Amino acid sequence: MGTERIDEVEYTGMNVLDQTTQTQTDFRRTVSSDQQDTPGTRYYPDWNRWFGYYKIIPDVHAVIDNIATWTVGRGFKADKKTTDKLERIKGCGVDSFNAIMKNQIRTALICGDSFAEIIKNARGEITNIKPISPGSMVVISNKLGIIDGYEQITVYTDNKNKNTKKTIKFKSKDVFHLAWNRLGDEPHGRSMIEPIESVIEMKNEAAIDMRTVFHRYVKPLIITSIDSDDATEIAAFKTKLDTSVKLGENLIVPKDTVSMERMSIPQYSTLDPIPWLRTLQEYFVSASGVPEVILGYGRETTEASAKILYLAFQQTIEDVQLWLEEQNMRQMKLKVEFEFPENIGPEMAMDIQKERNMNNFNDDGKGKLNPISPANKAGK
Repeated sequence: MGTERIDEVEYTGMNVLDQTTQTQTDFRRTVSSDQQDTPGTRYYPDWNRWFGYYKIIPDVHAVIDNIATWTVGRGFKADKKTTDKLERIKGCGVDSFNAIMKNQIRTALICGDSFAEIIKNARGEITNIKPISPGSMVVISNKLGIIDGYEQITVYTDNKNKNTKKTIKFKSKDVFHLAWNRLGDEPHGRSMIEPIESVIEMKNEAAIDMRTVFHRYVKPLIITSIDSDDATEIAAFKTKLDTSVKLGENLIVPKDTVSMERMSIPQYSTLDPIPWLRTLQEYFVSASGVPEVILGYGRETTEASAKILYLAFQQTIEDVQLWLEEQNMRQMKLKVEFEFPENIGPEMAMDIQKERNMNNFNDDGKGKLNPISPANKAGK
């Protein structure tokens, strides 16, 4: 009977063509609160967690890069003495001061904190600013919540091929530290990815699910019945079937030995994913604070609304620029000013004035437009 051979049911290897994701619904932080929030403790930035989103998710990458690029803008302005000093800064050897600041902003947005070693000469003058990975840094604060210093913990392989841990201690004045969106008495910042993490996962999950659905249109599942209970024969047929599907070639079998049923997904049999994906995209854009027009798209955005969105984004960027300028002054005594790429405020003011001028004209009955005088407005 057929039930005697139920143990011979076998699946093929097509599952390797699919990609799935597991959604984490645990809202607890991976770093305990006594390490993360309480003054007088050591804080370890969770760089690996947040950097993964930036590295893998295109939308996150685009948002963070745009904020960093627009913040640095056309570069810095400073007096000649400061400019000459900053032009000699090379970072890791090939960086400019603008590139270092863009790196610092980008890293702070990703992780919540960015660090750079302030290198000085014997006279106490800054000779270089060298970025440090947050994944190797520890923020040390006292019981009052004041940062006392930092530690850089690195692991390297010595001459005996053994992993050796090395700790480098820094005074607070020797590290340029940007803490993004710092809250309360926490001696650290917070990743901009943290509040939109669930939206990112939902959007990514929906896209991956639809990838599988569309893939099944091209290569549907095949349920195969074989007139044999020999494990070797079944394994051999499985290999041939997988190869046939992979190459897109026909498969010839002896008559009445194999029965196949294609389990394809009928058209219009699934939910339309587009509205859901658009909703998630709008949610992501509004939460990230970067308008669609800045990201390079926005089909339903008119020119007038695009200008309003641009102006709103400009206020955000100028706020970040002010913060970066203040941190340069307070931590390194560098008075610099970052230029916004393109200010459309004057252009919008001209458009408003043109519209007002058009509204201040009326038809005199002879096909001519005359300005409405104060007397006419008063009904005289």
